[in-house]
Amino acid sequence: MTTTLVTGANKGLGLETTRRLISAGHTVYAGMRDLAAGGAAREFGAIPVQLDVTDQDSVDKAIASLPELDVLINNAAIGGTSWGLDDLDIEAMRMVFETNVFGIVRVTQAALPLLQRSSNPVIVNVASGLGFPRALLDPDDDSFTGYMVPYASSKAAVITLTVQYAKSLPGMRINTSDPGYTATDLNQHNGHQTVTEGTDATVALALLGPDGPTGEFHSRRSQITY
Repeated sequence: MTTTLVTGANKGLGLETTRRLISAGHTVYAGMRDLAAGGAAREFGAIPVQLDVTDQDSVDKAIASLPELDVLINNAAIGGTSWGLDDLDIEAMRMVFETNVFGIVRVTQAALPLLQRSSNPVIVNVASGLGFPRALLDPDDDSFTGYMVPYASSKAAVITLTVQYAKSLPGMRINTSDPGYTATDLNQHNGHQTVTEGTDATVALALLGPDGPTGEFHSRRSQITY
């Protein structure tokens, strides 16, 4: 049995990832800040665990509650309060990076001892096409109209962070997924993809075997096979 932890698993992409991995046979611990929001995850068969990625004590307690861990999906993220330059300041940047970047490091570092005991350790960091300058500059790409400086910058950091972790831990499969423009709370449900489509790459990467790729970025359009 594969044991998986998904952060930000009470709704949206995290909840759908949880549902699909349970269907694939995983035992899924659904990380969320408020356990009262865990009803849907429980209905799918997940085990809700209190986990605030911005709180080291919360992270440590959550990881300590796991009997083992094979797959870590760092999904928790926020859009923040700044959507352009007029309302951009250091606090807006700090808020987003605290969850989207520092949160990944906080959870991953705490989880590494458990992952290193697994025979097939996998980490998937959920990023975004907004983290790619090429996509941001392409008028034909969905990311082109997404100014969101803190969010886009944080996702660029996630992509680089993933590559560096993969290089440092060659015995693990560590990759980044891009959900694409998916209808979630982050964009007021304006995205043109469903959450199922938005989790295709994340789920595929979560199901990788020991011979799968590492240090790569995968979107639904460049979905891997497994």
